[in-house]
Amino acid sequence: MCMYPRGRLDIVGGMGTDESDSVQVNIAAESGEMGILAQHVPSIEQLKPGLVEVIEEAGGNKQFFLSGGFATVQPGSVLSINAVEGYPLEDFSAENVRNQISEAQKIAGGSGSEQDKAEANIELEVSDPTMLGAFWAY
Repeated sequence: MCMYPRGRLDIVGGMGTDESDSVQVNIAAESGEMGILAQHVPSIEQLKPGLVEVIEEAGGNKQFFLSGGFATVQPGSVLSINAVEGYPLEDFSAENVRNQISEAQKIAGGSGSEQDKAEANIELEVSDPTMLGAFWAY
């Protein structure tokens, strides 16, 4: 276990497991955006689809896009994040995301089936540029 001023982070998701020593982890919780530091009070947070940013002790940072899930802050400065799907942000193409958003907007506003419209609206919600942070300029 890592001691203050750093913490240990375990991310488990579609990308496998990523373990790192971090200074701070920023998450998109259902209760709001949160920054988690070492010695954070133990808690469980439901995550909404969005970015998780890991600020590393060496000064770098990593960003992941998660489909949702749960973050568990445990005693001893351990944060575990469990998600069905999670991918490093650098795996995404800004052009492909823009094309998917455009296609989903056409379907959501079109005359397709209710199921198609509902799926397109979900895709638009998950692809919301504000949720993707400042990674891409629209």
